[in-house]
Amino acid sequence: MKDERVSVSLIDGLAFRGTVNGFEIIVDAEEEVGGKDRGPRPKPLMKLSVAGCTAMDVISILYKMRVEVEEFNVHVDGELTEQHPKHYNKMHLIYEFKGKSLPYDKVEKAVKLSQDRYCGVSFLYKKVMELTYEIVIHDTETGETTSHFYEG
Repeated sequence: MKDERVSVSLIDGLAFRGTVNGFEIIVDAEEEVGGKDRGPRPKPLMKLSVAGCTAMDVISILYKMRVEVEEFNVHVDGELTEQHPKHYNKMHLIYEFKGKSLPYDKVEKAVKLSQDRYCGVSFLYKKVMELTYEIVIHDTETGETTSHFYEG
């Protein structure tokens, strides 16, 4: 399977225009290191990649299960090493759901299917870093919140 090429082109300073799937994104460095802060840094985009990949899986699976959520977010925290080359050695994903009487077993199954079978970004990241996650469900009917932590 051939993948679409991604590229960056220098704008000026440390700013680059990236092209992904026909869309443009600017990446830049912060002013303290010579950039002009015109876009995100490249490393945090790694967190966005895993969040987007798994979020698409989870919501697609839940749609197939006929589970309707009112709101869904994936938050990703990362831990960078102190030494160069600085890289993520740990990421933690928080799957946050809001809805009325969401069935925990189906939500958990959708998340686990994404983590264990479908999300290629999670699959790759697990080979090089610790990846953990938790599921948080806010019941908009009762006001209760449940949360469970999972090791990668």
